[in-house]
Amino acid sequence: MKGAIPAGEVASAPPPASAPEKAPPVTRREPVTPAEICKEPHDIWVRIRHGFVLPDKEKPGVEPDQLWFARHQEYLTRVSERATPYMHYIVDSLEARGMPTELALLPVVESAFQPFAYSHGRAAGLWQFIPGTGSRFGLRQNWWYDGRRDVALATTAALDYLQELNQLFEGDWLLSLAAYNAGEGTVKRAIARNQAKGLPTDFWSLELPKETRGYVPKLLAISNIVANPPANGVVLPTIPDEPFLSRVEVGSQIDLALAAELAELSMEEIYRYNPGFNRWATDPDGPHHLMLPIEKVALFEERLKAYPESDRISWNHHSVKKGETLSTIAKRYGTTPAILKSANHIKGSALRVGQGLLIPVSRGDKRDYALSADARLIKTKSTVRGDDKIEYVVRSGDTLWGIARQHNVSPDALAQWNGMAPRDPLKSGMTLVVWRQGNSSASAARSVPDFVHPMQESTRQRIGYTVRRGDTLSAISQRFRVSVDNLKRWNKLNSKHIRPGQKLTLYVDVTAQSGRI
Repeated sequence: MKGAIPAGEVASAPPPASAPEKAPPVTRREPVTPAEICKEPHDIWVRIRHGFVLPDKEKPGVEPDQLWFARHQEYLTRVSERATPYMHYIVDSLEARGMPTELALLPVVESAFQPFAYSHGRAAGLWQFIPGTGSRFGLRQNWWYDGRRDVALATTAALDYLQELNQLFEGDWLLSLAAYNAGEGTVKRAIARNQAKGLPTDFWSLELPKETRGYVPKLLAISNIVANPPANGVVLPTIPDEPFLSRVEVGSQIDLALAAELAELSMEEIYRYNPGFNRWATDPDGPHHLMLPIEKVALFEERLKAYPESDRISWNHHSVKKGETLSTIAKRYGTTPAILKSANHIKGSALRVGQGLLIPVSRGDKRDYALSADARLIKTKSTVRGDDKIEYVVRSGDTLWGIARQHNVSPDALAQWNGMAPRDPLKSGMTLVVWRQGNSSASAARSVPDFVHPMQESTRQRIGYTVRRGDTLSAISQRFRVSVDNLKRWNKLNSKHIRPGQKLTLYVDVTAQSGRI
């Protein structure tokens, strides 16, 4: 979401792996009746269907993505399970504003409901805000906290933005959605071009970026699946139509290990419900709230009373030694100079020998904070992607492109191996991992860049593809976003020649097939 996000490691559901001779019919849902609602009172999918209003769901451009969803039950099951903690909150928010409930499915297209999703376009969270748009809608981003991943605040920001776009485009939701993906300026310029030529200005008539042309049909496709799962041959896991999370005001910074202990949750759960927090504690400057399962709220609030604000964070006392600086001390304790200055009310950077500092430290071992930004980065960088791992220390003047060229790898792959977006800045002294590939088929398969989410297995899947008349390796590589070289290695091809009916093996990242997850 932004003004034109490039294809990234976080992507929406892929396009069809191969189009069969006949696609299943695109279904139009009949209005939900009170009897239907009463029949399935605990399934939020029924409630979502009741608020469907988006047009053009029978357009031919919707069918390929609908077919892909219909053929991938496992993917739908996985996404539904991820959505379970958040869906009721999102639907409530949409209904309170009178907005189409199809928009509750937008995170399927944006992030596949992965709360830690991060794209090549530097977009983060369920709603995939880029830094600038996130700041514009009040989502703070710093060392401690990234509001783009805060489920409650990012949902509010996303709906604010969508409503603003809908007013701009005079109530046309398809144009609003296109602008959410490509930016309002891109859509307005496309409209102006068509107006100048006397052409229609609806979404389907505009010349828009390829990603955006696929983005809106994808949402309509998943809406058709949700509208009538049996007609599409799928089963959507039940998501209870009842609140799951509740926002609890804590009033101060708190160690997330303590919060998990008080609420009787695992560390993975506390991060999953509160993915906005980057470190081992909440941001000292707020927000001072936590999202907790409703059944845990009373227990948490009662136990929290035993911990005054001063006891919710652990502190080390450090006496400054000769030669130490704020930077060296911060590095030793895994924090930042800015945090040390704030905690100790230091205005400048000068320290004196013997000066006492209070250092905020984690309550438990850093390894216990399994989904902190540091832990996620370690997991990403340690994932095996080839035969030979190199650690490269960034020097002044280095660029990601230059380092990639030096090691004969792609900048996109290098960024993914290091949990970055290609446009993220490099800092002198940081360490990058570089994977070199061997010649074996196994190493060739591992060479496929993929987005590995810390709470799930790899999203890369092995698929079979039957070559059709007119196919070329170049066309297939573009369709599935893989390289021609990889296609040749996976299938032991000595040339680019292929024939109709030939069976090919592809290793495809399901989250990178349409430009965003």
